[in-house]
Amino acid sequence: MVGCLLVAAALAIIWAARLTVTRDLYVSELGAQGEPTAVWFEVALLLIVAGGSAIAWAGRRVRSSVTILRAWTPAISLWIGCAFFLFASQVTCTSGCPLPYGSTFTWQDFLHTLAAVLAFAAACWAMLQTSFAREHRLLAGLSLATGILVAVIAGTGGLFSLFRFQAAFGSRLEFVATTIAIGWLIVFGVVTAVRARAPGETVLLTPQPLADDEPEADRPLTPQQVQQPIG
Repeated sequence: MVGCLLVAAALAIIWAARLTVTRDLYVSELGAQGEPTAVWFEVALLLIVAGGSAIAWAGRRVRSSVTILRAWTPAISLWIGCAFFLFASQVTCTSGCPLPYGSTFTWQDFLHTLAAVLAFAAACWAMLQTSFAREHRLLAGLSLATGILVAVIAGTGGLFSLFRFQAAFGSRLEFVATTIAIGWLIVFGVVTAVRARAPGETVLLTPQPLADDEPEADRPLTPQQVQQPIG
């Protein structure tokens, strides 16, 4: 639950910082060089890294039922995303966050943008993986919906920025996608934490076979067996 609180605090900081700026801007611009919100944005990203890593650990047993998505768990995808967010928090974009191509290209902007895009992609992949987790049906349905929304909304906002078309509207779309993605991470953390603490969730493994002359009542439990609650 601590991870959820850290991520929720990060979301609150991002929106508090956004509300202090009167113009339309993309999320990364809050942390751009020279922006008064740069320090707060760095704090928010570091909170996401810390909280997201803790949430990933709590949900490390969640696994997709689809073969192509089972190469690694959603937790690993979240850790990959956190690593890129950590990089993006330290390598910020330059003033105004210009697109890193053509006359406005700089390696700093390119590396920051690349890290941010890969972090978002890793988060979307974790959503997709979770959407096929049979043991978490409610979370699976939510993950599928949020994954589609984040991919479509963030992708549209990114294309608007790339083609310099309706950039103001595109920046708003990006903030919406960011909010949905962070909200999903919080829900993922809450659900996995609650299920981990819920009674009766343990699985009784197959007992060892009895010897021919050993009464069933005298059979010792193996260390792998889990005692079921009495009720």
